[in-house]
Amino acid sequence: MNSLPYPDLGRLFMIGLPGPRLDDSTIRLIRENRISSFILFKRNVEDPTQLSELCTALTTTCSEKGLPKPFISIDQEGGTVTRLPPPFTQFEDARSLANSDDPEDALHRYAATCADELLEIGINMNLAPVLDVCPSGRNLIMERRSLGQDPNKVAALGRLVIETFQEKGVAACGKHFPGLGAASLDPHFELPIVDHSLQTLESMDLIPFQAAINAGIAAIMTSHTIYKGLDPDTPATMSKKILTGLLRERLGFKDLIITDDLEMGAIEKNGFLEEAALTSFQAGADILLICHDHTKVLLTYKRLETALANGEILPDRLQASLERIERAGKRFL
Repeated sequence: MNSLPYPDLGRLFMIGLPGPRLDDSTIRLIRENRISSFILFKRNVEDPTQLSELCTALTTTCSEKGLPKPFISIDQEGGTVTRLPPPFTQFEDARSLANSDDPEDALHRYAATCADELLEIGINMNLAPVLDVCPSGRNLIMERRSLGQDPNKVAALGRLVIETFQEKGVAACGKHFPGLGAASLDPHFELPIVDHSLQTLESMDLIPFQAAINAGIAAIMTSHTIYKGLDPDTPATMSKKILTGLLRERLGFKDLIITDDLEMGAIEKNGFLEEAALTSFQAGADILLICHDHTKVLLTYKRLETALANGEILPDRLQASLERIERAGKRFL
C-alpha cells in the first residue's frame, strides 16, 4: 500500500538530472515521491550508448515502482539550442531552415531525422518547435530560434514540424505561450514585459499556437513574461487569465500545459519557487518543470501537498491534470 497522502502528486513534476548516470537523488524522487517525467541536458549526455542506458534506467526504475513509462524530454531545436552532440545529426537554427530555398523540405527532414534519433535512444518528447513570432534585424532574443516574423508562415511551418514529430511517435511541445518573440530581456535572467495589445496578440502571436492546437499538439510551454494586454500584473506562467481563460477556454486547448523552467531568474528573482509553482498550477499548468535543484523539487512537492491538504488545491483540479497526463501517456508512451 502506498503511504503517500497524494500518491499521484509526483506526476505533476518534470525534473532534471545532475549528470550522465541515474543518481541516488533521482532514484529517491522516483521511489519516494513517484516522479515520472524527466528532462535531459548536455550535462546528461556522453554518447548514444550511455544516453540510451540512462533512458532505460529511468524507465526501469519507474516500472519497478509501479509507475507508468516516463516522459523523457529534451530541447533539441537545432542551432544554439542543441543538447545532443555528434554523432547525432546537427541542424541549423529554426530561422535558417525557415529561410532556406525549400523550408518545408528542410524542416520535414529536421523533424523526421530528429524524431528517429530521439526514439532510438529512448527520448519520447521534444520541447519544440518554437512558435514565437519574432521580427528580423532587431537583435531580439528569440530571432534565431523563431521560424519567422510572419505569423502565418510560423503557423504553417510549426504545424509541419509538430505533425512530423508526432506521426513518428515523439510528443511535441510548442513554446513559449502566448508568444515570446517581442521580448528583449531573456527570462533565464530577468522578467520580460511584452507591450502588445490584445489585438496585436490575436493578429500575430496567437496564430501559430492556434494552428498547433488544431494540429493536435501534445503540449504547450508557458512563457515567464508579463503581457500588458492580457494580464499586466502576472507572468503568463502564473496567470489564470492567460493559461485558463485564454489558452484553455478561448483557444480550446485540452492537452498538457508545461511551465518553462521555474528556476529561471524571471521567476526566482521575484519570489520563492515553490510558491510560484503553486500559483502556476492553480492558474492551469499541468506539469511543473524544475531543471536543476532537487532540493527545490522536494520543497515544491511539500508545498503542493500542503495546498491539497488545506484546500488551496481542490481534488478536482488535481484530477483534471492527472487525466491530461494520463491521456498524453496513452498517445505517446
